[in-house]
Amino acid sequence: QVQLLESGGGLVQAGGSLRLSCAASGRTFSGYRTGWFRQAPGREREFVAAISGSDFNRYYADSVKGRFTISRDNAKNTVYLQMNSLKPEDTAVYYCATSLRYSSASTYSHDYHYWGQGTQVTVSS
Repeated sequence: QVQLLESGGGLVQAGGSLRLSCAASGRTFSGYRTGWFRQAPGREREFVAAISGSDFNRYYADSVKGRFTISRDNAKNTVYLQMNSLKPEDTAVYYCATSLRYSSASTYSHDYHYWGQGTQVTVSS
């Protein structure tokens, strides 16, 4: 079992930046796929970014490509999501997720088995 705790969310103006952190406890998640998803009010959860266990592959949703960067620090058992040039449409609850079975990155939520509680990101216009 692993517990994931997201932090770093908040209120920011359009064009601003935030860095989300996802810290794992209970067990290391280094070597396993980890991803970020988000859910806006009235909408389904959607993929944002994913990173493979080896840190070799990174995937991004088209809507965030060029603005968001996912990274991991295995020594700290933490995955980050650097978000730049934020837009009001980025407003959502952001969730971190991991799988303790597979290393390859995935854009599908059903490929992840452990989820955090989420952190709210609000971008004002």
